[in-house]
Amino acid sequence: MTDRKGAIQAIEKHRIELAAVTCILADGGYSDKPFSQTIHELLGAQVQIAKRNELHTFSVMPKRWIVERPFAWIEKCRRLWKNCERLLTTSLQFLHLAFLLKRL
Repeated sequence: MTDRKGAIQAIEKHRIELAAVTCILADGGYSDKPFSQTIHELLGAQVQIAKRNELHTFSVMPKRWIVERPFAWIEKCRRLWKNCERLLTTSLQFLHLAFLLKRL
C-alpha cells in the first residue's frame, strides 16, 4: 500500500476527530491531484505541499522543516528505528513519548 492510500484510510477512520482540520501540510510525495481532492471531500481541508527546490543549491524552503523535523525526532529514539514491538499500541505510545521528550 502506498503512503497516500494509507493516509487516506487513516483520515477516513478518524474523520470525526479531524473535523477541525482546515489545512494539511505534506511533502512532495503527496502532490498528486486525486489525493488532494479526496482529502477535500473527506475533511473539507486543503493540502499544501512543501516541495524541495529542484536545483541542488541550498535555500530555506518555507514550512519544509515542519514536515521533516518530526522524522528527525523519531530517528533520535533508537527504539523507534525499527518496529520491533509486539503490539501496535506499544509503538504508538513510544512515538508519543518521543514527541513529548522533544518538548522538554
